[in-house]
Amino acid sequence: MTSPTRHQAEALAGRLPPLLVAAERVAATVVQGVHGRRRVGSGDSFWQFRPYAAGDSATRIDWRQTAKSERAYIRENEWEAAQSVWLWPDRSASMGWRSSNKLPLKSERAALLTLALAALLIRGGERIALLGESRPPAQGRAVLERLALSLGRPAPGDALPEPVPLPRHASLVLVSDFLGPLDALRSLVASFAARGLRGHLLQVLDPAEETLPFEGRIRFEGLEREPSTLISRVETVRDQYLARLAAQRDGLAAIGRSYGWSFGIHRTDHPPHTALLALYGVMSGLPERGRLAPAEASGAA
Repeated sequence: MTSPTRHQAEALAGRLPPLLVAAERVAATVVQGVHGRRRVGSGDSFWQFRPYAAGDSATRIDWRQTAKSERAYIRENEWEAAQSVWLWPDRSASMGWRSSNKLPLKSERAALLTLALAALLIRGGERIALLGESRPPAQGRAVLERLALSLGRPAPGDALPEPVPLPRHASLVLVSDFLGPLDALRSLVASFAARGLRGHLLQVLDPAEETLPFEGRIRFEGLEREPSTLISRVETVRDQYLARLAAQRDGLAAIGRSYGWSFGIHRTDHPPHTALLALYGVMSGLPERGRLAPAEASGAA
């Protein structure tokens, strides 16, 4: 490569968000041997009008609806919306934690997995969007770069998304630590499942949250305005803590089973491509990867 060309390439790469570079590297690890998603959806019934966006074909403009306002509108049918995937990584304060500087924050790993999944879905021809943003699902490299910029910006949010209306038979992926009340999550999943959405829950935890390896006198500080808790000997409450964590996971798995959603677990000290492969496999309906089991998703042997 000539020097000017090399400099141009380096300058171009330098403008890419680091998160996007990392996500595409993870996606590339998974993409070999993975088949495209089996798309679902039925009929061509009307779903909604949405504003015309850059990249849309002018032939898709609904001129009758457009004539009623000063903006151009696209008519979306249900079968189109059914080929869309909404992604939501938890960006609440509790996700901004890690037990070691050698590990990523939970929010960083959630964003990486979300963007890497988006890269795989776009390769398979899917349209994607971030849940909670106003932009409609779309395809292409520009969408991926926009998602990377959005996920790379600090934007603390709620522990769960709002139950906004989405088209029937679309897919939804929620990535969080899911350590909050189960009733709130159950209500959210029920509202989405009632519209026929296929969903996937991926729990991202720091290894210390799975094992509680601390010893002696420790003060635990809350990240979301919870009161601090001082424990004189942490080792004496470890078994109780692990039992509560197991009960939380059992509850998450039960919510998934109740509504036909998948549930998986990933630890931030495990390779991200392992969780991505399991998640993409269960979304694709692949028989050899069609079960997002805790050990499979976390990278455990």
